Amino acid sequence: MMTSQSGAVPALFTAAVERGTFTLRRARQGDLPRILALLADDQLGAARESADDLVPYERAFDAIDADPAHLLVVGELDGDVVATFQLSYIPSLSRKGSWRAQIEAVRVSEVLRGQGVGALMIQWAIDQARERGCSLVQLTTDKSRVSAHRFYERLGFVASHEGMKLTL
Repeated sequence: MMTSQSGAVPALFTAAVERGTFTLRRARQGDLPRILALLADDQLGAARESADDLVPYERAFDAIDADPAHLLVVGELDGDVVATFQLSYIPSLSRKGSWRAQIEAVRVSEVLRGQGVGALMIQWAIDQARERGCSLVQLTTDKSRVSAHRFYERLGFVASHEGMKLTL
């Protein structure tokens, strides 16, 4: 579902939280500056992300937005973008040809961390994966993000594999 930058995007999920109303919705291209600020709001992201040139991010956004196997989500608190993640669906021959869901680039504004917003997002993503018939939800988190490891473990994730990456 491609959307215009100014078009209204329907809510995917809404919940009352301590600070107001939290809503998940499909991201719009106009959300990119705020999404990039969230991605850059830690030691790892600060070195990798930059809003100085939006063109590569706009290309990536367009590819994600055009592919029904991918969903870029933002979380709003009373209309302000305060969180983001990407949910992708991947077919696999393993696990008897089942589908899996991949959660990527999870970020919650520092002022909201520890208040349940991240848990709401991840639980929504897990529910979507179930509805889509996935047999597995997977994610990666940098080894240095120890608090993120504890967060995901509280939600039932198990560090069952050793992930490897090759930067190109």
